[in-house]
Amino acid sequence: MERSVTNYQCLSCNGPLHFVGESGMLECDYCGSKFSVEQIDQVYGKKEQTPPPTFEEKAETHWDLSGLSENWEGEEVKMRQYSCPSCGAQLLWEESTAASHCPYCGNPSVAPEQFGGMLRPDYVIPFELSPEEAKKALKEFYKGKKLLPKEFASGNRIDKLQGVYVPFWLYDGKAEADIHFLGTISSTRREGDYDVISTSYYDIHRVGAVPFERIPVDASVKMPDEYMDSLEPFDYGKIRPFSMSYLPGYLAERYGLSPKQCMKRADSRAQNTARDVLRSDVRGFGSVSVKSESIYLDRGKVSYALLPVYILNTKYDGKDYLFAMNGQTGKFVGDLPVSKKKYWTYFLSVFAGVTAVIGTALTVFL
Repeated sequence: MERSVTNYQCLSCNGPLHFVGESGMLECDYCGSKFSVEQIDQVYGKKEQTPPPTFEEKAETHWDLSGLSENWEGEEVKMRQYSCPSCGAQLLWEESTAASHCPYCGNPSVAPEQFGGMLRPDYVIPFELSPEEAKKALKEFYKGKKLLPKEFASGNRIDKLQGVYVPFWLYDGKAEADIHFLGTISSTRREGDYDVISTSYYDIHRVGAVPFERIPVDASVKMPDEYMDSLEPFDYGKIRPFSMSYLPGYLAERYGLSPKQCMKRADSRAQNTARDVLRSDVRGFGSVSVKSESIYLDRGKVSYALLPVYILNTKYDGKDYLFAMNGQTGKFVGDLPVSKKKYWTYFLSVFAGVTAVIGTALTVFL
Protein backbone atom coordinates (compact mmCIF):
# COMPACT_ATOMS: atom_id res chain seq x y z
CA MET A 1 0.00 0.00 0.00
CA GLU A 2 1.41 3.39 -1.01
CA ARG A 3 1.52 6.07 1.66
CA SER A 4 2.20 9.80 1.46
CA VAL A 5 5.18 11.72 2.75
CA THR A 6 5.55 15.47 3.24
CA ASN A 7 8.32 17.66 1.85
CA TYR A 8 8.68 20.88 3.79
CA GLN A 9 9.05 23.49 1.06
CA CYS A 10 10.15 27.12 1.12
CA LEU A 11 7.25 29.56 1.28
CA SER A 12 9.14 31.87 -1.09
CA CYS A 13 10.53 29.62 -3.84
CA ASN A 14 9.24 26.09 -3.03
CA GLY A 15 12.81 24.80 -2.52
CA PRO A 16 13.47 22.15 0.15
CA LEU A 17 13.68 23.25 3.78
CA HIS A 18 15.82 21.71 6.51
CA PHE A 19 16.03 22.49 10.22
CA VAL A 20 19.27 24.24 11.27
CA GLY A 21 20.17 23.90 14.94
CA GLU A 22 22.40 26.99 15.03
CA SER A 23 19.60 29.36 14.02
CA GLY A 24 16.73 27.27 15.35
CA MET A 25 14.90 27.86 12.07
CA LEU A 26 14.07 26.02 8.87
CA GLU A 27 16.25 27.31 6.04
CA CYS A 28 15.87 27.07 2.26
CA ASP A 29 18.66 25.35 0.33
CA TYR A 30 18.08 27.55 -2.72
CA CYS A 31 17.05 31.12 -1.89
CA GLY A 32 18.33 31.22 1.71
CA SER A 33 14.98 32.20 3.24
CA LYS A 34 14.49 31.35 6.91
CA PHE A 35 11.26 30.44 8.68
CA SER A 36 10.47 29.78 12.32
CA VAL A 37 9.02 26.46 13.46
CA GLU A 38 5.82 28.33 14.32
CA GLN A 39 5.52 29.70 10.77
CA ILE A 40 5.93 26.27 9.19
CA ASP A 41 3.55 24.72 11.71
CA GLN A 42 0.86 27.17 10.58
CA VAL A 43 1.21 25.79 7.06
CA TYR A 44 1.76 22.10 7.75
CA GLY A 45 0.50 21.75 11.30
CA LYS A 46 -3.07 20.79 10.43
CA LYS A 47 -1.77 17.61 8.79
CA GLU A 48 -0.23 16.45 12.05
CA GLN A 49 -2.89 17.34 14.59
CA THR A 50 -3.92 13.86 15.71
CA PRO A 51 -4.20 13.82 19.53
CA PRO A 52 -3.06 10.62 21.25
CA PRO A 53 -5.75 8.34 22.78
CA THR A 54 -5.81 7.69 26.53
CA PHE A 55 -6.39 4.71 28.80
CA GLU A 56 -6.24 3.95 32.52
CA GLU A 57 -2.96 3.05 34.16
CA LYS A 58 -2.54 -0.69 34.56
CA ALA A 59 -2.13 -1.81 38.19
CA GLU A 60 0.67 -4.28 37.50
CA THR A 61 2.98 -1.63 36.01
CA HIS A 62 2.24 1.37 38.26
CA TRP A 63 3.54 3.72 35.57
CA ASP A 64 1.14 6.43 34.46
CA LEU A 65 0.60 5.66 30.78
CA SER A 66 -2.48 7.87 30.48
CA GLY A 67 -1.17 9.71 27.45
CA LEU A 68 -0.25 6.59 25.49
CA SER A 69 -2.02 3.75 23.71
CA GLU A 70 -2.33 0.05 24.51
CA ASN A 71 -1.45 -1.06 20.98
CA TRP A 72 2.33 -1.19 21.31
CA GLU A 73 3.02 -4.87 20.80
CA GLY A 74 2.21 -7.28 17.99
CA GLU A 75 3.37 -5.14 15.06
CA GLU A 76 5.39 -7.03 12.47
CA VAL A 77 8.59 -5.60 11.06
CA LYS A 78 7.67 -4.46 7.55
CA MET A 79 8.78 -2.16 4.78
CA ARG A 80 6.48 0.69 3.81
CA GLN A 81 6.14 2.35 0.43
CA TYR A 82 5.83 6.12 0.04
CA SER A 83 5.66 8.48 -2.90
CA CYS A 84 7.99 11.51 -2.96
CA PRO A 85 5.81 14.60 -3.57
CA SER A 86 8.72 16.44 -5.26
CA CYS A 87 9.80 13.98 -7.97
CA GLY A 88 7.25 11.17 -7.70
CA ALA A 89 9.83 8.49 -6.85
CA GLN A 90 8.57 5.45 -4.97
CA LEU A 91 10.36 5.30 -1.61
CA LEU A 92 10.72 2.12 0.42
CA TRP A 93 11.36 2.80 4.12
CA GLU A 94 11.64 0.54 7.12
CA GLU A 95 8.49 0.61 9.21
CA SER A 96 10.22 2.51 12.03
CA THR A 97 11.62 5.26 9.75
CA ALA A 98 9.74 8.54 10.06
CA ALA A 99 11.97 11.07 8.29
CA SER A 100 14.61 10.63 5.61
CA HIS A 101 15.76 11.94 2.22
CA CYS A 102 14.60 11.03 -1.25
CA PRO A 103 17.56 9.22 -2.87
CA TYR A 104 16.63 10.67 -6.29
CA CYS A 105 15.93 14.37 -5.78
CA GLY A 106 17.58 14.69 -2.35
CA ASN A 107 14.64 16.50 -0.76
CA PRO A 108 14.04 15.88 2.96
CA SER A 109 10.83 13.90 3.50
CA VAL A 110 8.67 13.25 6.55
CA ALA A 111 6.00 10.55 6.91
CA PRO A 112 3.28 12.20 9.07
CA GLU A 113 1.43 8.92 9.70
CA GLN A 114 4.47 7.59 11.57
CA PHE A 115 3.76 10.16 14.26
CA GLY A 116 -0.02 10.00 14.27
CA GLY A 117 -2.11 9.14 17.33
CA MET A 118 -0.24 6.92 19.77
CA LEU A 119 2.98 7.25 17.74
CA ARG A 120 3.18 11.02 18.14
CA PRO A 121 6.01 12.09 20.50
CA ASP A 122 5.30 14.51 23.31
CA TYR A 123 8.65 16.31 23.07
CA VAL A 124 11.72 16.86 20.93
CA ILE A 125 15.16 18.27 21.68
CA PRO A 126 16.30 19.94 18.43
CA PHE A 127 19.79 19.51 17.01
CA GLU A 128 22.08 22.36 18.05
CA LEU A 129 25.27 21.21 16.35
CA SER A 130 25.49 21.34 12.57
CA PRO A 131 26.66 18.37 10.47
CA GLU A 132 29.89 20.30 9.78
CA GLU A 133 30.53 20.67 13.53
CA ALA A 134 29.84 16.96 14.01
CA LYS A 135 32.33 16.01 11.27
CA LYS A 136 34.92 18.34 12.78
CA ALA A 137 34.42 16.70 16.19
CA LEU A 138 34.92 13.27 14.61
CA LYS A 139 38.18 14.41 13.00
CA GLU A 140 39.35 15.72 16.40
CA PHE A 141 38.43 12.36 17.91
CA TYR A 142 40.69 10.67 15.35
CA LYS A 143 43.66 12.96 16.08
CA GLY A 144 46.56 11.46 17.99
CA LYS A 145 45.37 7.90 17.35
CA LYS A 146 48.67 6.60 15.95
CA LEU A 147 47.38 3.08 15.33
CA LEU A 148 44.23 4.16 13.48
CA PRO A 149 44.14 2.85 9.87
CA LYS A 150 44.75 5.73 7.46
CA GLU A 151 41.87 4.77 5.18
CA PHE A 152 39.47 4.60 8.14
CA ALA A 153 39.85 8.33 8.82
CA SER A 154 39.25 9.23 5.17
CA GLY A 155 36.79 11.93 4.24
CA ASN A 156 34.56 9.42 2.46
CA ARG A 157 33.81 7.67 5.73
CA ILE A 158 33.36 10.89 7.71
CA ASP A 159 30.84 12.13 5.13
CA LYS A 160 28.57 9.22 6.09
CA LEU A 161 27.89 10.86 9.46
CA GLN A 162 24.10 11.22 9.77
CA GLY A 163 21.88 13.12 12.19
CA VAL A 164 19.15 10.91 13.65
CA TYR A 165 16.31 11.70 16.04
CA VAL A 166 16.37 8.67 18.36
CA PRO A 167 13.16 7.70 20.25
CA PHE A 168 13.29 7.75 24.06
CA TRP A 169 10.78 7.07 26.81
CA LEU A 170 11.09 9.55 29.69
CA TYR A 171 9.99 8.35 33.14
CA ASP A 172 9.04 10.59 36.09
CA GLY A 173 8.87 9.35 39.66
CA LYS A 174 10.52 9.12 43.07
CA ALA A 175 12.69 6.53 44.82
CA GLU A 176 12.54 6.11 48.60
CA ALA A 177 15.64 4.32 49.88
CA ASP A 178 16.60 2.83 53.27
CA ILE A 179 20.15 1.48 53.08
CA HIS A 180 22.62 0.06 55.63
CA PHE A 181 26.25 0.38 54.55
CA LEU A 182 29.29 -1.36 56.03
CA GLY A 183 32.20 1.04 56.41
CA THR A 184 35.77 0.23 57.37
CA ILE A 185 38.70 2.28 58.67
CA SER A 186 42.11 0.64 58.79
CA SER A 187 45.32 1.74 60.48
CA THR A 188 48.84 0.28 60.45
CA ARG A 189 51.35 0.21 63.31
CA ARG A 190 54.83 -1.26 63.58
CA GLU A 191 55.47 -4.00 66.18
CA GLY A 192 59.05 -5.24 66.01
CA ASP A 193 59.66 -6.67 62.55
CA TYR A 194 55.97 -6.72 61.61
CA ASP A 195 53.36 -4.29 60.35
CA VAL A 196 50.09 -4.81 62.21
CA ILE A 197 46.92 -3.71 60.45
CA SER A 198 43.86 -2.91 62.59
CA THR A 199 40.45 -2.57 60.96
CA SER A 200 37.32 -1.08 62.56
CA TYR A 201 33.88 -1.82 61.14
CA TYR A 202 30.94 0.61 61.19
CA ASP A 203 27.24 0.22 60.49
CA ILE A 204 26.11 3.29 58.53
CA HIS A 205 22.41 3.97 58.03
CA ARG A 206 21.04 6.36 55.42
CA VAL A 207 17.41 7.09 54.51
CA GLY A 208 16.26 9.43 51.79
CA ALA A 209 13.92 10.18 48.90
CA VAL A 210 15.22 11.00 45.43
CA PRO A 211 12.79 12.59 42.95
CA PHE A 212 13.25 11.89 39.24
CA GLU A 213 12.15 13.83 36.21
CA ARG A 214 12.59 12.37 32.73
CA ILE A 215 14.71 9.28 33.30
CA PRO A 216 15.71 8.55 29.68
CA VAL A 217 15.55 5.03 28.23
CA ASP A 218 16.15 4.69 24.50
CA ALA A 219 13.31 2.95 22.69
CA SER A 220 15.28 2.03 19.58
CA VAL A 221 16.06 -1.59 18.80
CA LYS A 222 18.96 -0.47 16.58
CA MET A 223 20.92 1.70 19.01
CA PRO A 224 23.10 -0.04 21.65
CA ASP A 225 21.89 0.90 25.14
CA GLU A 226 25.43 1.49 26.41
CA TYR A 227 26.08 4.02 23.64
CA MET A 228 22.89 5.95 24.32
CA ASP A 229 23.57 5.95 28.08
CA SER A 230 27.10 7.25 27.46
CA LEU A 231 25.81 10.22 25.47
CA GLU A 232 23.93 11.62 28.46
CA PRO A 233 23.16 14.07 29.83
CA PHE A 234 20.88 15.98 27.52
CA ASP A 235 19.83 19.50 28.50
CA TYR A 236 16.12 19.06 29.17
CA GLY A 237 15.80 22.80 29.77
CA LYS A 238 15.76 23.07 25.97
CA ILE A 239 13.15 20.40 25.34
CA ARG A 240 10.29 21.51 23.10
CA PRO A 241 6.75 20.30 22.37
CA PHE A 242 6.98 17.98 19.39
CA SER A 243 6.62 19.40 15.90
CA MET A 244 7.51 17.68 12.65
CA SER A 245 9.03 20.97 11.53
CA TYR A 246 12.18 20.03 13.47
CA LEU A 247 12.69 16.88 11.37
CA PRO A 248 13.50 18.00 7.79
CA GLY A 249 17.18 17.42 7.03
CA TYR A 250 17.56 14.57 9.51
CA LEU A 251 16.57 10.95 9.81
CA ALA A 252 13.99 10.11 12.45
CA GLU A 253 12.95 6.79 13.93
CA ARG A 254 9.82 5.95 15.84
CA TYR A 255 10.04 3.68 18.86
CA GLY A 256 10.71 -0.03 18.44
CA LEU A 257 10.41 -0.91 22.14
CA SER A 258 7.24 -0.14 24.07
CA PRO A 259 7.29 1.70 27.41
CA LYS A 260 6.40 -1.58 29.12
CA GLN A 261 9.44 -3.25 27.56
CA CYS A 262 11.68 -0.43 28.83
CA MET A 263 10.27 -0.28 32.37
CA LYS A 264 12.87 -2.61 33.91
CA ARG A 265 15.67 -0.38 32.68
CA ALA A 266 13.87 2.69 34.04
CA ASP A 267 13.42 0.96 37.41
CA SER A 268 17.07 -0.09 37.47
CA ARG A 269 18.30 3.41 36.65
CA ALA A 270 16.12 4.94 39.36
CA GLN A 271 17.28 2.42 41.97
CA ASN A 272 20.96 2.74 41.06
CA THR A 273 20.80 6.52 41.19
CA ALA A 274 19.07 6.50 44.58
CA ARG A 275 21.74 4.13 45.90
CA ASP A 276 24.53 6.33 44.51
CA VAL A 277 23.02 9.48 46.02
CA LEU A 278 22.87 7.94 49.51
CA ARG A 279 26.33 6.42 49.05
CA SER A 280 27.77 9.86 48.22
CA ASP A 281 26.76 11.02 51.70
CA VAL A 282 28.96 8.36 53.34
CA ARG A 283 32.44 9.86 53.67
CA GLY A 284 35.61 9.33 55.68
CA PHE A 285 35.84 5.53 55.37
CA GLY A 286 38.49 3.42 53.68
CA SER A 287 35.88 1.17 52.07
CA VAL A 288 32.09 1.14 51.91
CA SER A 289 29.78 -1.68 50.85
CA VAL A 290 26.02 -2.26 50.98
CA LYS A 291 24.85 -4.55 53.81
CA SER A 292 21.12 -4.33 53.13
CA GLU A 293 18.75 -2.06 51.30
CA SER A 294 15.10 -1.35 50.63
CA ILE A 295 14.30 0.87 47.66
CA TYR A 296 10.66 1.60 46.80
CA LEU A 297 9.66 3.32 43.58
CA ASP A 298 6.78 5.75 43.33
CA ARG A 299 6.31 5.53 39.56
CA GLY A 300 4.79 8.48 37.74
CA LYS A 301 4.21 9.84 34.26
CA VAL A 302 5.78 8.39 31.10
CA SER A 303 6.34 10.60 28.06
CA TYR A 304 7.73 10.05 24.59
CA ALA A 305 10.53 12.18 23.09
CA LEU A 306 12.94 12.33 20.15
CA LEU A 307 16.53 13.22 21.08
CA PRO A 308 19.28 14.35 18.65
CA VAL A 309 22.18 11.97 17.91
CA TYR A 310 24.78 11.94 15.13
CA ILE A 311 25.58 8.39 13.99
CA LEU A 312 28.40 6.96 11.89
CA ASN A 313 28.02 3.25 11.22
CA THR A 314 30.87 1.93 9.10
CA LYS A 315 32.66 -1.30 8.34
CA TYR A 316 36.41 -1.97 8.36
CA ASP A 317 38.26 -5.25 7.84
CA GLY A 318 34.99 -7.19 8.07
CA LYS A 319 33.92 -5.64 11.39
CA ASP A 320 31.22 -3.05 12.11
CA TYR A 321 32.10 0.13 14.00
CA LEU A 322 29.56 2.55 15.46
CA PHE A 323 30.24 6.12 16.56
CA ALA A 324 27.67 8.36 18.17
CA MET A 325 27.63 12.02 19.19
CA ASN A 326 25.13 13.96 21.25
CA GLY A 327 23.65 16.40 18.71
CA GLN A 328 23.01 18.94 21.44
CA THR A 329 26.14 18.87 23.63
CA GLY A 330 28.80 17.29 21.37
CA LYS A 331 29.65 14.42 23.72
CA PHE A 332 31.21 11.62 21.66
CA VAL A 333 31.51 7.83 22.08
CA GLY A 334 32.84 5.09 19.82
CA ASP A 335 35.37 2.31 19.28
CA LEU A 336 38.29 2.57 16.89
CA PRO A 337 39.99 -0.16 14.85
CA VAL A 338 43.74 -0.81 15.03
CA SER A 339 45.94 -1.08 11.95
CA LYS A 340 47.88 -4.34 12.26
CA LYS A 341 50.67 -2.93 10.12
CA LYS A 342 51.00 0.20 12.28
CA TYR A 343 50.73 -1.89 15.44
CA TRP A 344 53.64 -4.16 14.55
CA THR A 345 55.71 -1.26 13.22
CA TYR A 346 55.18 0.61 16.47
CA PHE A 347 55.80 -2.50 18.59
CA LEU A 348 59.04 -3.37 16.78
CA SER A 349 60.32 0.21 17.01
CA VAL A 350 59.68 0.27 20.76
CA PHE A 351 61.21 -3.20 21.16
CA ALA A 352 64.29 -2.16 19.17
CA GLY A 353 64.68 0.95 21.32
CA VAL A 354 64.44 -1.03 24.56
CA THR A 355 66.94 -3.61 23.23
CA ALA A 356 69.38 -0.84 22.33
CA VAL A 357 69.14 0.65 25.81
CA ILE A 358 69.69 -2.75 27.46
CA GLY A 359 72.67 -3.40 25.16
CA THR A 360 74.21 -0.05 26.06
CA ALA A 361 73.70 -0.70 29.76
CA LEU A 362 75.40 -4.11 29.51
CA THR A 363 78.34 -2.59 27.62
CA VAL A 364 78.84 0.02 30.33
CA PHE A 365 78.48 -2.61 33.07
CA LEU A 366 81.04 -4.93 31.45
